[in-house]
Amino acid sequence: MKYRFLGKSGLKVSELSFGSWVTFGSQVDVDKAISLMKIAFEAGVNFFDNAEVYNNGQSEEIMGEAIRKIGWKQEDLVLSTKIFWGGESPNVIGLSRKHIIEGMDGSLKRMGLEYVDLVFAHRPDIHTPIEETVRAFNHLIDQGKAFYWGTSEWSALQIMEAYGVARREHLIPPLMEQPQYNMFHRERVEVEYQRLYTEIGLGTTIWSPLASGLLTGKYNEGIPNDSRANLKGYEWLRKRFTDDKAQEQVQKVGQLSKVAQDLNCTTAQLALAWCLTNPNVSTVITGASKPSQVEENMLALKVVDQLTPDVIGTIEKILDNKPEFPSDFR
Repeated sequence: MKYRFLGKSGLKVSELSFGSWVTFGSQVDVDKAISLMKIAFEAGVNFFDNAEVYNNGQSEEIMGEAIRKIGWKQEDLVLSTKIFWGGESPNVIGLSRKHIIEGMDGSLKRMGLEYVDLVFAHRPDIHTPIEETVRAFNHLIDQGKAFYWGTSEWSALQIMEAYGVARREHLIPPLMEQPQYNMFHRERVEVEYQRLYTEIGLGTTIWSPLASGLLTGKYNEGIPNDSRANLKGYEWLRKRFTDDKAQEQVQKVGQLSKVAQDLNCTTAQLALAWCLTNPNVSTVITGASKPSQVEENMLALKVVDQLTPDVIGTIEKILDNKPEFPSDFR
């Protein structure tokens, strides 16, 4: 495992990290979480990602209990949560000062922690003044409840607005963004955010590197019975695998699988390694419901050095994408 600085900070995060979205609470209980997290940690993972909304807080409870039962020291970990969706009533949704502070207290209580390393604004809130949001996250850091704050799925303009307010008011600006990034979802990370990496030192903790599983190749012959697309509440994901765009992507995954075979790796490992070739990716968040999946994901680290310019060129021809690539993207 190698470690990268999170943006311009001095905090180091493992190139591959582990997240609990979808799995913890629906497919994974505490005992399973312990086995999965242990495998990831032993492979060098130090960053574990969570959110208040994941399974209505149950994900945080499971991760927190797993950490306590394992007996890890918090200084050996980088832990996160995300604030936006805390429930159904009006003031537990969004990025008001009230919800950010109360939401963080709720997350810490569920995880059994005094602080997290990272807290994210899980989505932009167009109804709350940006200064209110920035001041609230600054307050969390001043209170020692988080060390860094950032955003998730914010536009470059929204991030720069928050950064500008923080600098003007002598507050702590956002450090990192958690965007979706994979072979089929690239524009924001590769183009829209490009100036932010150099101008404000933005770090990225990317999610869905396997395009919700599409880039594993397991959907090439249809939707498997054990797919998360068959879980209650994830009907929207089933459409993701069955519409016309998905069918085009499935065909490309079939071609990518041949590239993976030539490199003696799985299609999933190829997709994860490809994400790591982007120097502006601080860490790639992986997820799993089975120990074998964690083990397979971790082996992607051995594939990165095999992605030569020729191999990357072959991949680009298959993807047939034409974004304006930054000059330092390998």
